[in-house]
Amino acid sequence: MKQHICLALALTAGSAVMAQGNSTTLYLAKDLTKENMFSVNIEGPNFDKAGNLYVVNYLRDGTIGKISTKDGSGEIFVTLPDSSIANSIQFNSKGNMYLPDFKGHNVLEVDMKTKKVSVYMHSDKMSQPNDLCINRKDQLFASDPDWKNSKGQIWRIDNGGKAVLLQADMGTTNGIELSPDEKTLYVNESVQRKIWKFDVDKDGNISNKKLFAEFSDYGFDGMKCDKAGNLYVARWGKGTIVVLTPGGKQLREVPLKGKHCSNLTFGGKDGKTVFVTLQDRKCMETFRVEIAGKRY
Repeated sequence: MKQHICLALALTAGSAVMAQGNSTTLYLAKDLTKENMFSVNIEGPNFDKAGNLYVVNYLRDGTIGKISTKDGSGEIFVTLPDSSIANSIQFNSKGNMYLPDFKGHNVLEVDMKTKKVSVYMHSDKMSQPNDLCINRKDQLFASDPDWKNSKGQIWRIDNGGKAVLLQADMGTTNGIELSPDEKTLYVNESVQRKIWKFDVDKDGNISNKKLFAEFSDYGFDGMKCDKAGNLYVARWGKGTIVVLTPGGKQLREVPLKGKHCSNLTFGGKDGKTVFVTLQDRKCMETFRVEIAGKRY
C-alpha cells in the first residue's frame, strides 16, 4: 500500500512515467539540438501543416531556422529585413507565416513559397509585440509587454492586418493561447506571475477577465494547450513546464535541463512530443506526453 501511495505522489509531482504498452518514458526531457545553435533570443517554435519545424533566431538574431526533428540539425529558412527580430511563429489556414517583430512594432508575414517578407501589421501604439496565437478565422491575438514599466496589453489582429486593442492596463503580458474550442483566451503576466483567462465571443472580442492561476516565484513565458484543454506553461527561470487543467489545478511539472525555457509547441507524427526552446542553453529540448496538442 505504501508503494502505491509513493507512486501516486511521484506522478502528481510530475515525475517521468512509462507509457503503457511500450518503453517510451513520458515527461522526461532530452536534447533535440546541440547547445549554442541559436542566439539567446531563441523562441517561438512551431510546425507547418507538412510537419516542418521552424524556430526564430537560428545561429543569430533576425533569422528563422528550419530544424530537423530527426537529428536536430538546422538551416536558415529566411533572414528578416530591416534589422527585425521575431519572437514567435504562427501559421494561418493558407500556410502563411506570421512573426511578431518586437523591434519594429510589426507583425510580419512570410510567403512560404517565395520567402518574401512583408509587414502585415504595424502600430506605434504597440510597445513590443511578443507572442501570438491564432483562431480558425485567422484572427491573431498578440501579447504586448512593456517590460520597462511592468505593464502590458492584448491585441487582436483581424484579416488584412487591422489591429484592435482588446485589453490595456495589464501586467507584463507574455504567453498567450486559445483553448481548443476557442472560447477562452489565456494570457500570462511574467513579472506579476499571474495567468488570466477571458471569455472569447464569435467575433474575437474578450470579456469576463478572471484569475486562472498564480505563482509565488520565477517567471512565465510561452503557453500551449493540448486537446483536452490542459495548459502547458513555460516557467522561465525555474526550468520547468507546468501543466494546468482547464480548472487551473496543477497536474504536473516537467523538469528541463535548461532554466530559461522561453516557449514550446506540440509536434511529431502523433502530436505528442513537446518541443521547448531554452535561452540559457541556446538549444531545444523535447519530451513525450500522453495527450496530443490541440491541433492534432
